[in-house]
Amino acid sequence: MLTPLSAQRGQPAGNQNDCRNDRRELIKTVVASSLVTGLEMFDFTVFGFFAVMIGDQFFPAGDPLTSLLWAVGTFGVGFFMRPVGAMMIGAYADRVGRRAAMTRTTWMMALGTAALVLCPPFATIGVLAPFIIIAARSLQGFAVGGDIGVAATFVLEAGPASRRGSRVCWQPTSQGAAALLGASLGILINSTLPPAAVASWGWRIPFMVGLLIAPVGLYVRQRLRDVPLLDQPAKDAATPLRELCRRHGKTIFLAMLMTMGQTIPVYTIVYFMPSYATRVMHMPPITGYLASASSAVLLVVVPPLAGRLLDRLPRRKPVALVASGCTTLLVFPVFLMATRATSALPIVLGAALVSVMMAFSAVAVALLVLEALPARVRASGMAVAHALSVALFGGTAQFIVTALIKWSGNPLSVAWYVAPACAVSFCAIALFKERRVEG
Repeated sequence: MLTPLSAQRGQPAGNQNDCRNDRRELIKTVVASSLVTGLEMFDFTVFGFFAVMIGDQFFPAGDPLTSLLWAVGTFGVGFFMRPVGAMMIGAYADRVGRRAAMTRTTWMMALGTAALVLCPPFATIGVLAPFIIIAARSLQGFAVGGDIGVAATFVLEAGPASRRGSRVCWQPTSQGAAALLGASLGILINSTLPPAAVASWGWRIPFMVGLLIAPVGLYVRQRLRDVPLLDQPAKDAATPLRELCRRHGKTIFLAMLMTMGQTIPVYTIVYFMPSYATRVMHMPPITGYLASASSAVLLVVVPPLAGRLLDRLPRRKPVALVASGCTTLLVFPVFLMATRATSALPIVLGAALVSVMMAFSAVAVALLVLEALPARVRASGMAVAHALSVALFGGTAQFIVTALIKWSGNPLSVAWYVAPACAVSFCAIALFKERRVEG
């Protein structure tokens, strides 16, 4: 049996073969956890890219904006299941092990995605169709709510502390890759299929691609070796949650607000842009998908650079503060450019600027939170903080900004919500105490 990587921290390698084996194992750990997390995020978030078509298929209404409102509301349903999944799956991971928890989330995500692929439209089975869609989204939310925190914890603990940034950065990178794949498929489908075909069945193609999570995810995750828990694990599922509430409540609350600074911009700028461009700005669908794709490219490219930078710096917090502050200041100019744009270029450039700042902030904040929690509650703590933030702010973001636009008639009203939220996140980072718990 191979010696766990965590047991070798600070110890010289016995020989070159051991070093190579450990390096390969570390690469396999990072790739496996990040790849499957990316696939799960793709399955979960691609719903937002095709919200217009899904609204027409499953939530028909006389007003197109009302159909979109119902669709983005359903998009948010999955987010409200994420805290439940985070609490249950995170506690399970802290008790039993990270790998066992990640394997179970893979199964659940695959089942939810299959239901979306196979569900007939409202015109065929009536009111049963939206109920199936809501149930599928709930299962997806439960799975991804636990997986993101557990996977981030797994890669943090899988190697030396001096390279944590270079490992943890692949979690936001995989989520950016999920957005890139979704936006790219949106561009391809809208460019090659007639609008009627896209509305009827073309929107299902990305979910079919997402079903790859079942064979790929189970194959790679079942072959990982688990990193032993460095702290004494709890004996019952409730213990990690009780300890989080009693000893780390302030950390979780601030972590939730810190994560909000990336969550709301991502879901209003990256994922909502296709719907915003078509239904609000009355531009061709390709415009919104180009903006989403350019943002997603940067969310893939920038986090590894941010991770390397953070490994070289003595502190994480200054990077998080600068990135969060820049995001806050950019929101109004970006949406002002979008509302006055006559071509795709200003929208693409604006979304790209915000995405660069979000990428730096995401890596720095993840490290701050993970390193502030002891190993025995790290998976559940990270999962709960992230899931609560995404549920309260990400899951409602598209619904809120759509309602603001409908109520005010002003396309710039999106910034009325996004900019203050980013400012609150900046304040939470300023209040967060940076510390590194051993293990």
